[in-house]
Amino acid sequence: MFKRFFTVIMSGLLLVLSVVSVSALSEDDISAPGAVLMDADSGKILYEKNAHEQRPCASITKVMTLTLVMEALDSGKISLDDTVTASAHAASMGGSDIWLEEGEQMTVDDMIKATAVASANDAAVALAEFVSGSEDDFVADMNAKAKDLGMDDTTFLNCNGLDEEGHITSAYDVALMSRELIRHKKIFDYTSIWLDYLRGGKTQIVNTNKLLRTYDGITGLKTGTTGDAGSCITATAERNGLSLIAVVLGADNGTVRFRDAAALLDYGFASFETKELSLNDELFPITVEGGLQNTAKIKCDDVSYITMPKGGGDQLKQTLDIPESIEAPVSEGDRIGSLTFSMGGEEIASFDVVADETVEKKSFGTLMKIVWDSLIKM
Repeated sequence: MFKRFFTVIMSGLLLVLSVVSVSALSEDDISAPGAVLMDADSGKILYEKNAHEQRPCASITKVMTLTLVMEALDSGKISLDDTVTASAHAASMGGSDIWLEEGEQMTVDDMIKATAVASANDAAVALAEFVSGSEDDFVADMNAKAKDLGMDDTTFLNCNGLDEEGHITSAYDVALMSRELIRHKKIFDYTSIWLDYLRGGKTQIVNTNKLLRTYDGITGLKTGTTGDAGSCITATAERNGLSLIAVVLGADNGTVRFRDAAALLDYGFASFETKELSLNDELFPITVEGGLQNTAKIKCDDVSYITMPKGGGDQLKQTLDIPESIEAPVSEGDRIGSLTFSMGGEEIASFDVVADETVEKKSFGTLMKIVWDSLIKM
């Protein structure tokens, strides 16, 4: 089979940008032992330092807790107005909390607020028990979700991040679960709160993420501090359509974690941009040899965003690599080829081109079935 290659300059994405004088971050520029900067839309890693080193992450754990809670809300399993009753187990949590008493009741909405804003360990456990019946069952769901997301460095042993031997993750995995959480846009209603009240105004809560007061474009997300984990943060911010996730694990103190997170975000906003792509209409059907039909529709999965360096006039190029024809049978979802984007000769991203429909192989049996079906319809 002959392959056909198309390289085109995407006129709509021609970069005519002023050069931004920003040098790449080195490992020494970030003090914390583990860090990642990710583009939230494309998932592209823009900076990493010991990204897969396994470490405790303290209350950053609650990112996964909140993810499962938001999924339960979206599915209708729970609602914001539901009443959550604190168990003795939830009320026994130490560390940061809202001093829940056994039998005390709050709405799901207030429990989420306490977890996201005040990093309340007791509220996190109460939510976990409400969603899954017990914290143990909820933690099993957390680990299952982590596996689905490709969080290979992670093992959860509790839902709030209190130090426990073997409760570990990595900066890369934190970025993955942060990206999953912020798919639920409702979470920003909580992570953007600086100060609020619970219990009818009797309990004041203040956000542990100090970047909400100091960083332009900050939208969240979660901090965490324990003796084993050090000072940690996963920070989300958006400017001019570019959405970033900065993860810092194991910093010496809160000042360092906020400084490192701000440095990562500054670097990202100064150095990169995200473009939204719409390409499926440009992919023509491919010829199918020996099929019941002569062509099959094709599409490029997951091509919606691409992140690229700001450059000074470089052109984004698109290369489509597919064969002239394929042999039947063809199943929907079969990989046909690839679509690659590059700038200045450097590959930025590559996506699979797949069949968008099924084409059966032509045979005596299939032909007779077509004749029979036609006779029945007459």
